[in-house]
Parts: sequence; structure tokens; C-alpha cells
Amino acid sequence: MSVLRLLQLAVILCALAPSAAVAAAPIVYTGSVAVRSQDEAERADALRSALAKVVIERSGDAGILAREDVANAVAKADRYVVQYSYHAEAGAAPLMLVAQFDAAAVDALLQRLGLRASTPLAGGDSASEVSVWIGGLRGVDDWLRLAGYLARQPRLRASRPLAAHDDGVLMRLSLDGGLAPFLDTLAAGQVLAVDAGAAPSGADAALVLVP
Repeated sequence: MSVLRLLQLAVILCALAPSAAVAAAPIVYTGSVAVRSQDEAERADALRSALAKVVIERSGDAGILAREDVANAVAKADRYVVQYSYHAEAGAAPLMLVAQFDAAAVDALLQRLGLRASTPLAGGDSASEVSVWIGGLRGVDDWLRLAGYLARQPRLRASRPLAAHDDGVLMRLSLDGGLAPFLDTLAAGQVLAVDAGAAPSGADAALVLVP
């Protein structure tokens, strides 16, 4: 595919993503937990542990689960789950359950419990500008798949292409919360993955579209 065609597709991608973001999925908080299997009972425990991590992070109080009312709320984690998935890192790393929880519902829960959220909700006033290389784009279908995925990302405010060559594009992303939380969500999406290779010059991270 020619560089000119790649750039044309990148422009299309950026045009599609903001328009689709109007109907984007709800803002989510993500928690991950190591599990031994995908057994239903273990999954229920893992979802509670993942929500517990989110509650601790949001409240800024590592001991908050000692409160009976908080522990009882966390035990009903399934009420707040938007989606979950399993992810296995390369090598001998454990299987991870990655859960996404409805941020508005979690913040409402914290408010009912009299807890103060210590971090700003995604979509606040601050955003970080980062550059990422996205490879594995072999044709129009891949570009449209990527555009749809980016449009569903609550942390992504805007994107624009900087350069394109071979099978990828260097993108400038405006992200709520910075690059690390955005990369943490990729395991759940199963669309983009972190490229194990070194990021190209000018990129803060290298990603690849999952086949």
C-alpha cells in the first residue's frame, strides 16, 4: 500500500473517530486480577477483587475495605461490570482477568458511601499528548476496524496522523489520564496490543492491530 494511500486512510480514521465518539461507550474504570482459570466461581471472586482495587484507587484509602458497608458493596461487583476479558502475557506470566466498570456508577457508589474520589474522572480538563505507532494495517477493513475501536475509547479525546509508511501510521493522541492507563485498557479490547519491539523514533509506544 502506498504512503499516500496510508495517509488518506489515516485522515478517514481521524474523521470517523470523533463522530462515533458521540455515541461512545460509558467511561470506565479498569481493574485487573491474576486468576488460575476461567472458572465461573473464580471469575466472580476476581471481579470483586478488581472492583476492590478500583475503589481503593478512587478513594485513596488502602484500608477502606475494612468498612462493612464498603465490603458489602464490593461483593456486588457484577452490578458495575461493563465488560471483562482474559489476557495471557507472553512467557510464564499468569492469566489475567481484566474488568471494566461503569465509572459513573462507581463514583455514585463512592458518593453514597461518603467516600471522596481522589482522581479526576476521565473527560476532565487535563489531557496528555502522546505519539504512538500503530502497525499491522493491511487495508481499508483494518483501518475501519481501528477507527471503530478508537471511537469507543473513553480516554481518547482526539487523534491525528503524523506520518505513515509500510503497514502503519504514527498517530498523535490526546488522552485523559496519560498513556499508561490507556495501554492498560488494550488487553480488554483484544483489538490493539503493545508491540514487544522498540517504539519507532518519535513514538512514545508501539502498538499493533491484532489479526
